Amino acid sequence: MGDQKNDAWIFSLAILLSSTLVYNSRGTIDNQAIENLQYVTELTERIKVKSPSGDSSSGDDDDGADAQFVQFFPKFVWAVRDFTLELKIDGRDVKEDQYLEHALSLKKGKDRKTTDYNLPRECIRNYFPSRRCFVFMTPASPEHMTRLESLNEGDLCPSFLAVTTNFCNYIFENSSVKTVKGGLAVTGRMLGHLAKSYVDTIARGDVPCLENAVLTMAKIENEAAGRDALMEYQKGMQELCFPVDLEAMSRQHRLCDTLATKTFMSRSFKDDGGEHLKDLAEAIAKHHADLLCQNEEASEALCRKLLSELSAPMAKKMQEGFYAKPGGYELYCADNDSVVAQFRSKPNRGVRAEEVLEQFLKEKSVESNSILQADNKLSEQERKIHEQNQKAALLEQQKQAEEERRVEMERTLEDEQRGQAEKIRMMKEKMEEEWKVQRAEADKAMQCKLQEQKELQEKGFREKAEFMNQEIQILKEKNSQSAKSGNFLTDTLLPIFSTALETVSSVFQIKAFKKSLFPPKKGF
Repeated sequence: MGDQKNDAWIFSLAILLSSTLVYNSRGTIDNQAIENLQYVTELTERIKVKSPSGDSSSGDDDDGADAQFVQFFPKFVWAVRDFTLELKIDGRDVKEDQYLEHALSLKKGKDRKTTDYNLPRECIRNYFPSRRCFVFMTPASPEHMTRLESLNEGDLCPSFLAVTTNFCNYIFENSSVKTVKGGLAVTGRMLGHLAKSYVDTIARGDVPCLENAVLTMAKIENEAAGRDALMEYQKGMQELCFPVDLEAMSRQHRLCDTLATKTFMSRSFKDDGGEHLKDLAEAIAKHHADLLCQNEEASEALCRKLLSELSAPMAKKMQEGFYAKPGGYELYCADNDSVVAQFRSKPNRGVRAEEVLEQFLKEKSVESNSILQADNKLSEQERKIHEQNQKAALLEQQKQAEEERRVEMERTLEDEQRGQAEKIRMMKEKMEEEWKVQRAEADKAMQCKLQEQKELQEKGFREKAEFMNQEIQILKEKNSQSAKSGNFLTDTLLPIFSTALETVSSVFQIKAFKKSLFPPKKGF
């Protein structure tokens, strides 16, 4: 015999971690076999659905948990090994499931003996509405039983093999993926988190709580979902080779931002306040701003290099005094216009072409003005006209540079707003999906309780059926709260989340901060 307390905790863990619980016993399902399953009567002491709250007493929590167990407990399969009886009840042949239901039948009466007899049966019926039974005859003849491990399959009894096949088929075809409160399907990684959470809780001497375990797992999964989503964004943006134009940058950002959000949504759950999605939005905004800065720097570097190369012949002529002669200003302007034209004809200059050109022309204006003043071929009136034309050209270039920055700012702001709207849309869909699953869980629990109540009434247990009204009322109240929570999600949490997204540092703020730390280089 094992330690009764440890056995009870192991039984509780098996319930918490499984989607189908297979309980195996030997011989028959008699009163002793059911009494050996005494752990089922202690489940309300070893498993809590919700953590104790300040506005509800412990008793209220216990009553609610007892009614809600059916929502979260696994299917129950009783496997009876070495079955020694015929499947008959009162001389009638019965199926295995009928045999189990007969063994779980309640007795009428209120005396202590009857109450003790009914208690484990009531618990099994209440907590495990989905029940199946498989009875296995001895696997081989008596003379072969001592060497079962070395027997070939052909040496096993056909009846044993037939039941084994039926049992395996049922488990493989009807066992669903393990889910936790809220309907989330549990992966192997998540099952590990759950097991550790429950075992750590038991080791501390506390009672495992479904809600707390789910919240702990949600935090771990949502943080991991955020990391995966950010990596998805970063990976997608690595496809760009800077410098790129504004349209290419915007298009790739929108695509990667949407993919990252979808990646987050596919793994996250119970991010009701949107905190983890907000963190993701903040991280993407920072990375986007960093990439915009890198793209600008790459564009500036390329354009400076290009202008330096294109203007090199002019610089050589300046050193040789080529323009220091009558008519030199006209020659200088022709060469300068040629440099600008060649520069504008070059493709893939990036998002800072006009700004760099503005800086180039400003720097050249001093040089240009000195040549203008030294050109004896020009009259004073002609010099003034050229000065005005030069100022007008610089002003026009300044406007083009400002327009370049304005277009970039508008596009970036548009991308931010579109990204926020997309996140809000996906969050709303996620909340509605989770709410529908919760409603389905509640409806399932209600149907199970109503079916159990109906069976009790049909078998003459009217008092017990009436007593179940309390559990049914609790479930109705839970369903009502769930219906209200659907409106709460869309009417309250979504606006809060929308406001939270608006507090995410804008790309412009992040870029401005980065540039204050690392100002761009000047000069050619």
